[in-house]
Amino acid sequence: MTNWKTRTKLVHEGSRRSQYGEMAEAIFLTQGFAYPDAESAEARFLKAGEDEFIYARYGNPTTRMFEDRIAGLEGTEDAFATASGMAAVNGALTSLLRAGDHVVSAKALFGSCLYILEEVLTRYGVEVTFVDGTDTAAWARAVRPGTKAVFFESMANPTLDLVDIRAVSDIAHKAGALVICDNVFSTPIFSRAVDLGADVVVYSTTKHIDGQGRALGGVICGSADYIQKVVQPYMKHTGGAMSPFTSWIMLNGMATLDLRCRAMAESALRIAGALDGHEKVAKVLYPGLKSHPQHDLAMAQMGTGGTLVTFEVKGGKEGAFRLQNALKIPKISNNLGDAKSITTHPATTTHQRLTDAQKAELGISPGLIRYSVGLEDVEDLIQDLEQALALV
Repeated sequence: MTNWKTRTKLVHEGSRRSQYGEMAEAIFLTQGFAYPDAESAEARFLKAGEDEFIYARYGNPTTRMFEDRIAGLEGTEDAFATASGMAAVNGALTSLLRAGDHVVSAKALFGSCLYILEEVLTRYGVEVTFVDGTDTAAWARAVRPGTKAVFFESMANPTLDLVDIRAVSDIAHKAGALVICDNVFSTPIFSRAVDLGADVVVYSTTKHIDGQGRALGGVICGSADYIQKVVQPYMKHTGGAMSPFTSWIMLNGMATLDLRCRAMAESALRIAGALDGHEKVAKVLYPGLKSHPQHDLAMAQMGTGGTLVTFEVKGGKEGAFRLQNALKIPKISNNLGDAKSITTHPATTTHQRLTDAQKAELGISPGLIRYSVGLEDVEDLIQDLEQALALV
């Protein structure tokens, strides 16, 4: 149903109904499936049909509904749902790479992503080159004939730096490399990653797709060949599949995804504007502001600045902690994309394992706060920030 628009896809894409004609997507809470006879079991193990399943680690009707829906939304041929966002990142990379392969990656990454690239892949003989993701010339210098893949966050965590997806994809494809894009901060609603050249798109569905902080999940979106011949064999044998119950949660989250992301992004722009120039704020990092150096790129790639605002409080770590403790509405946590607003201090939590030099290089200062904007009234959120900043 490629002619359906986004909100229709989010409600109906990939739906499967049982003989009972249920309205809500059914949860097929089963680890296995029965066969009518031994010959059918043999045939299914040789080649399972479109709606034939063997074992929940390999696939499940509820999970398949979610995979079809997110692939339809993202504009890819197929998808594989995983147990967490990091299972998706690990699966997308590890299923593809072998000893001796070369990967080029942006250096501005979530700490666990860095661990996979720095520790896991190199342990098994994969060569990894890190570059400044915002520097197109650096990508061109690092990618070489035979490079197997490039990897980046389309919007970096937590500084919200953008990678020029079209430019980097052009560089990668000329060398025959696969483009793998972690698109969490851009969200499936504002994403144009596939149109801009990305071959594989990865999400932590824990974030905006669930949107309620209920369950861990992830998904890898890509071509049918990549998902079915590269990702599926690796994931089904290593056990990283999403559970049917989680798939059902994600399906329900998708119904309101467009509405939530747009409301959050509108509020984020208002909040960034209120913080910009505040006497207690050293700087605001939000690509939706016209003063941001990557504003034009953000508008071209996403049409918005996104749902998160990052800003640096004067007074370093102590000032940042005073602000977090004084805020009355946002919760202090390390999730994002939730209906509830959340503040995070990256230097001591999500990026704590980095050295001080690495943090400084990535712009993760002691006073930096990542603010995930929720669905609360934006006037309440701004007033809350103002009263908290007065105490910093």
